Amino acid sequence: MACEDTSDLDRMVEEIQTSIIEDAKATLSEEVVNRWLHPKNIGKMEDPDGLGCITGPCGDTMEISLKIKNDIIMDATFMTDGCGTSIASGSMAADLSTGKDIREAMEISQEVVLDALGGLPEDNEHCALLASNTLKEAIRDYLVCKKDPWKRCYRK
Repeated sequence: MACEDTSDLDRMVEEIQTSIIEDAKATLSEEVVNRWLHPKNIGKMEDPDGLGCITGPCGDTMEISLKIKNDIIMDATFMTDGCGTSIASGSMAADLSTGKDIREAMEISQEVVLDALGGLPEDNEHCALLASNTLKEAIRDYLVCKKDPWKRCYRK
């Protein structure tokens, strides 16, 4: 009897997940759905050269970590406790910054992230701003620590 209950629960959960994904596909671009369900660049980075962490007005917190060599972003990762559009935005911002000079990466604005994602619903556009601002904070952290290595940097 308990096994039947578990299988019914599993089926119900699967149906709910399928419904949520179908609803998302109706309102979000394919790029957003793919990055939400299969995010790139997600995870913690050991000993980042730059680290930004911001909590947005919606309550989502995003962290972006950077490995930088000769002012070129060699690797970028992100973490968020936010919704699917926050995940997609963080993934895209990290992806867009990798391989760029820090000055170029500072140009990655909310609009750049939105364009790369194929847009977001108006109620979710702040997620792209959170990702862009967090990336810029990570670059600023790198620059502060590069200028003054004895300063207690944000990431310590």
